[in-house]
Amino acid sequence: MTAGYLEVHGVGAVRLVPLTTDALTIGRAPGNELPIDSKLVSRLHALVERFPSGWTIRDLGSTNGTTVNGAAVREARLLRDGDRVEIGPARLLFRAPAELTGTRTVGVEPPPAPPALTRREQELVEVLCRPYVEGGTPFPEPPTVRVLATALGVSESAVKKHLTNLYDKFGLVTNDERRRSRLAGEAVRRGAAGLPG
Repeated sequence: MTAGYLEVHGVGAVRLVPLTTDALTIGRAPGNELPIDSKLVSRLHALVERFPSGWTIRDLGSTNGTTVNGAAVREARLLRDGDRVEIGPARLLFRAPAELTGTRTVGVEPPPAPPALTRREQELVEVLCRPYVEGGTPFPEPPTVRVLATALGVSESAVKKHLTNLYDKFGLVTNDERRRSRLAGEAVRRGAAGLPG
């Protein structure tokens, strides 16, 4: 479980929820990766998400809020090993035995090689990943479709078509508003953005 996990306390027996995907939703609805059956928890309450800089948690506009170490979460917040997250009656302890610092730990599988990209797809990935590669902010937002189209000198519909192909190539099947962000994170992780893996 070197990728990290959540220890869930306060709602039945203590359980461990491994962080095996790049995003984990928490809420009252049974479709969440971590469902919490309580009226104090919103149907879609919070999102734990992996970025190149590490794991973050975001409150998704819940009624009763989310706290980390007693402080209310107002925007995406980086999680550190041992952080205590409270959502309704649930107390979640974040554990990351191998902190995601960019160094490889013995026994941890390296990320898969990036898929084969066309020249135009490679150019799109470079522009998309620029905020993540250059740093400056711990939680960068990917460029909009309009910004990508302007940077590449193509139409917005062409950018959308290339993005659809890239989502397929990188195996991003969910259709949500964070998909461009996930694509950028996955491209950086797998070395498709002109970076070492």
